[in-house]
This record gives sequence, C-alpha cells and structure tokens, in this order.
Amino acid sequence: MGHSYEDSKKLATKIITILAIITIAEVGLALLAKGYISESIHFPIAITGGIMIILSLIKAYLIVYEFMHMKYEVPGLVKSVLLPTLLLVWAVIAFFMEGDYWRNSRNYIKDKNESKVEMNDEVKQEGRLLEEKTYQSN
Repeated sequence: MGHSYEDSKKLATKIITILAIITIAEVGLALLAKGYISESIHFPIAITGGIMIILSLIKAYLIVYEFMHMKYEVPGLVKSVLLPTLLLVWAVIAFFMEGDYWRNSRNYIKDKNESKVEMNDEVKQEGRLLEEKTYQSN
C-alpha cells in the first residue's frame, strides 16, 4: 500500500470514471434495446441481458477489487469472500429455474381445469338414465 495520497486519488478518480462510463453504457444499451432511442432498433432480450450481466460483473469486480481493498488481501481471504458469492449466484439461478417449473405446472393444471370435456351421446344417455333412476327410487 505504498501509494501516496495523490496516486490513490488519481486511481480512485480513474475507477470512478470507468464505473460511470460503464453505467452510462448500460443505460444507453437498455434504452436502445427497448426502442426508446430509435424505434427501428430492437435487440433480443437474451443478448441485451447477457451484455448487461457482463457489464455489471465488471463493475462489481472493480468495486470489490479497488474500493473494498481486495487487491491487498491474502488469496485465502479473497477466495473465502468470492466463493460464497458464486454460490449465491448459483442459488438465485436455481430458484429462478424452480419458480419457472412451478409456474409452468400451475398453468398446465389451470388450463386443464378450465378445458371442457366433450361427452358423446351414449354417455349423455346413460347419465340421464341414472338421474331418472335416482329420482324414481326416492
């Protein structure tokens, strides 16, 4: 950590400028992809989402590396901080996939409950006979 105050100030300003540029790029990409800047340009959501995730990961890396001083820590501590973070990302992805499965299952059951069953004439006649027999026995 043998940096002078001026060196640290220049480095912090450089990192903040990079973070600002990345943030402006993310906002611009989001507006452009949705067609708010130019109505003739629309990007697929998968490409837009992928680029946004990559840019966000770069920003997170810069923040953790520089402002949380991880570059000065021993490798064991860095791994003990980053490994749970990766597990958290994995858990979020797993929960989204599980939620998607449950949503699809719920919609399938809902559609099945709302569908009407067609009965042929033979079944309709048997049902009428059963109703008549029930009423006659009472």
